[in-house]
Amino acid sequence: MRRIYTSIDIGSSSIKILVGEMFKGRLIVLTTSCVRTKGVKKGLIIDANEVMSSIKEAIDIAEGKLGVKIKKVIASIPLYSMKFNEVDGYATIDNEDGKVTGNDITRALQACVYNKVGNDEELVTIIPIEFVLDNKAGIKDPKGMVGKKLGVRAINVMTSKKNLYAIISILESLGLEVIDTNIGVIGEYFEYRNKDMDKLSGAIISIGSDLTNVATFEKGVIKAAETIPLGGRNIDNDIAYIKKISREDALKLKESFAIANRQYAQGSEIIEVFDTYKKEIRLNQLEVSEIVMSRVVEILKLAKKQASLLTNKENSYIIITGGMSEMPGMSSLTGDIFGKEARIGNIETMGIRDNRYAALSGMIKFFHEKLNLRGKKYTMFDEDDEEELLSSRKGVLNITEDSILGKVFGYFFDK
Repeated sequence: MRRIYTSIDIGSSSIKILVGEMFKGRLIVLTTSCVRTKGVKKGLIIDANEVMSSIKEAIDIAEGKLGVKIKKVIASIPLYSMKFNEVDGYATIDNEDGKVTGNDITRALQACVYNKVGNDEELVTIIPIEFVLDNKAGIKDPKGMVGKKLGVRAINVMTSKKNLYAIISILESLGLEVIDTNIGVIGEYFEYRNKDMDKLSGAIISIGSDLTNVATFEKGVIKAAETIPLGGRNIDNDIAYIKKISREDALKLKESFAIANRQYAQGSEIIEVFDTYKKEIRLNQLEVSEIVMSRVVEILKLAKKQASLLTNKENSYIIITGGMSEMPGMSSLTGDIFGKEARIGNIETMGIRDNRYAALSGMIKFFHEKLNLRGKKYTMFDEDDEEELLSSRKGVLNITEDSILGKVFGYFFDK
C-alpha cells in the first residue's frame, strides 16, 4: 500500500493544498496548489460561499495536475480559542502474550479523551508525551513490549466546536471527507524538527497575512500557543497609506521590491507606480523598506515577548516561518532581535522550498507518524485512483505494483 495523503490550509490570504507520499521515511510532494482566499478574515470564515469557491478553485488546480479526484484531506484549524491540556489515561494489556499492540495504544489514548472534553469543545488532536508500561516510564513507542498496564501522558489540543465545524462543514459540502485535523504550528514544528529540537524547549513563530502565531514546544510536544493580530497585510496597509497607492500595488512592492532590513536596501533602486490620484510617482527601495522594517520589527518584538510569556523555560531555539519569513533581509533582522538562537525555517522536503507550505507538509508527517504509532496503514486514494496517479508518476516516485485499498478509519475510533 502506498501512503499518499492530502492536506489543506484555509488561510486569510491564500488556500493551499499539498498532496504527497511518505516513502522510506521521507515526504515526496506530488503536487501543490495555492489560490487567493475570499471570505476569510483573521483566520475565521466570514463568508462561507466565497470560501467554498476559493477551496474549489484550489482543489480543481490540484486535481488537474494529479489527474485524479481528491476525496479525503487533513484540515488545518485556526489557532483561535485553542486549549492545550495535559492529561493521562491507561489501558490493560489483555493479549495472551502480553505484548502491546497498536490497538492497546489507541485504547490508552482514548482514555485520555474520555470525559475530558467540554460540551462546547471538540478535540483537534492528541499528542503523546510518554508511555508508561507497568513501572517503566519514558517510553516513546511501546509496541511489542511486554506488560500488564499501559499508561500514557499526553496533550489534548481542543478548540470550540464552532471553529472546528465551520471548517469541516464547508469541506464536506464540497465532497471532501476530513480524515484528520491539526493546527498549523504543530505541522510547522514537524517540518523543521530535528533530534536536537526533540530534546529542547523552543518556539515556532509563524507570520501570516492577518495573524502571527506563536507556539512553545518542550521535547517535541506543544505546550502553549497564542495569536498576535498583526501580519503581512498590515505592512501592505502601511505602504498604501504612507505612499498613497492602492493595496494591490503595495502588496506587489512588499513581495517583489522591498527588503525587510533597510540596511540592505538601495536608494538607487527605483520603481514607478501610480498613486490613488492616478499620478505616476517614483519610489526607491530604501524608503519602501523603511516602512516594511518598522512593522516587521514591531511584529517580531511582540512575538518575542509572547514567546517569553508562554513558558518559564529558556527557548533554546526560535524558528521564524510563514510567508513573511521568505522576505529578503528577514534572517539578519531576526538575528538582531532574537539573537543566535533564532533562525528562518528551512524546508528540506523534496518538491517544496517555500515556508508557506511548511504547515501542510508537517501535518502530513505528523499524521503518518501517529498512524505508525498505532500500527495502522492507510492511504487517502482508493485503489483505482492510486494506480492511475502512480502510473503517471513512476519516474518520480520509484514505485512498485503492490498498491491495495486501505480501509478508512478515524483517529481513535476506527469509524
